[in-house]
Amino acid sequence: MGRAGRRATGVLFFLQMLYRFEHFLLDTGKGELLDGGRPVAIEPRVFALLAFLIEHRERLLSKDEILEKVWDGRFVSDSALASSVKSARKALGDDGQSQRFIKTVHGKGFRFRADVREEREVSATAGDAAASNDEAAPTSPAQPSIAVLPFDIIGDPGRYAAIADGLPHELITELARLRWLFVIARGSSFRLRGQDLDSREIGRRLGVRYALSGTMEVTGARLEVNTELSDTRDGDVVWAERYSGTVDDVHALRAEIRSKILAALEIQIPLHEASAARLTDSKNLDAWSAYHLGLQHIYHFNRGDNAKAEQLFGQAVASDPTFARAHAGLSFVHFQKAFMRQTDDVAGAIKLSRESAQRGVDIDPLDPFVNFTMGRSYWLEADLDRALAWIERAVSLSPNYAQGLYARAWTEAIACRAAEGRRDLDMAMRLSPLDPLYYAMLSARGFTHMVEGDFAGATRWCEQGARSPGAHVLIAMVAAVAQWLAGNEDAARTWAANVRERNDALGEADFLAAFPLKSPSIRAQVSGALKSMGF
Repeated sequence: MGRAGRRATGVLFFLQMLYRFEHFLLDTGKGELLDGGRPVAIEPRVFALLAFLIEHRERLLSKDEILEKVWDGRFVSDSALASSVKSARKALGDDGQSQRFIKTVHGKGFRFRADVREEREVSATAGDAAASNDEAAPTSPAQPSIAVLPFDIIGDPGRYAAIADGLPHELITELARLRWLFVIARGSSFRLRGQDLDSREIGRRLGVRYALSGTMEVTGARLEVNTELSDTRDGDVVWAERYSGTVDDVHALRAEIRSKILAALEIQIPLHEASAARLTDSKNLDAWSAYHLGLQHIYHFNRGDNAKAEQLFGQAVASDPTFARAHAGLSFVHFQKAFMRQTDDVAGAIKLSRESAQRGVDIDPLDPFVNFTMGRSYWLEADLDRALAWIERAVSLSPNYAQGLYARAWTEAIACRAAEGRRDLDMAMRLSPLDPLYYAMLSARGFTHMVEGDFAGATRWCEQGARSPGAHVLIAMVAAVAQWLAGNEDAARTWAANVRERNDALGEADFLAAFPLKSPSIRAQVSGALKSMGF
């Protein structure tokens, strides 16, 4: 809950959160609730519940989410949860009638409703006798952190003025779902409204690494939103974009802008983190830096980069065993070994992929990337129902998660649900046009046409995917199959030669293991095409 640490010259620093509301103070570092400076007796589980409600006070929390995070997903009866809520209210002098602090929304969940002032405090504990007492404390968590500011209004937007606050508020709520990103609450970032501060000063005041700012202007029937992501350490602009449209359907336009910004941040922040990590001695990389560097290697889909990714993710796990995404990264490494046949022990790679994903789920079951990797591990065993269930969970946790939509689309296509797959792929490509797996999205789009017997349509998409930068050898193999089934034997043999040049060990069985088609007739067609090309 807002706590991070790092070791520097034998000193371990901890960032703790202080939440002040009315005459109460909740200190997450000390695990204390104070009323006017006096400690309030409160059970640990009730304290955790109260802290979770306060930390996520900007939104309604469902019973399932509370149980997942506060009770670690264990089965708890409704009466046990109700009892804990009652105890939390009692500690605050609240009750179920007045609901001054904790509001119950019947059938939906709970929300903390009081105004909260959020503060950060850094404390240090000596790691060895030689530790220096005057070490500089970190100003932000080790993980990437961001503040989303209210957008500035240019001119007179009339009745659309609320968007300048509403859009950043929605972004804060959605970004909070990204478990790898520390997001400053609205109550803190919106206090800087109207202050002419540069990004470095924003970073100093709020203790964050990134600041997202923007402007909004309405001219006639046109709405224009400009956004800018800055690195608060040096003031540099990391990414900027402009969005525009008509206000005829302002709600749909707002939702589209929000989803595109979220998808862009999912890519731009890790890219920037990896660039910064490259300047650090590899021996001194912290868990987050090693993880982000690992991401730069994992999407190349070759043995050398995959081995480097495995080393970096392993370094991240060794540095922080509770880092869920690093375990998910290792799951991706082993998935790739099995999927690309980079190992003679495919069964062993599948087992390791599942085990690493499970460790990630055990640590953070609400992280979309963790659920994504668990789903992919089942795909390797042609268990499409389980794979789809986990991938759908990833998308439900983060509806704008482009890679989750892409993975769901592949699974739907292989299960011969082409129309659903195309919808997901079109959304994924709109959300993330610079995605490292964009070539695979194009190929998957072609696959949806192939399973419907539209081989001409399949070749257009599969060719585009196979010719894209970074496309791996199985994507070329998909293009070869599409061309053969479309009757273009010369083009098919050209792609088959490309496959053999890159990996002459790949054959029909490898392709069908990577893409376990559910339909016997389509599987037979694909198998026949591969055999005809000599695979």
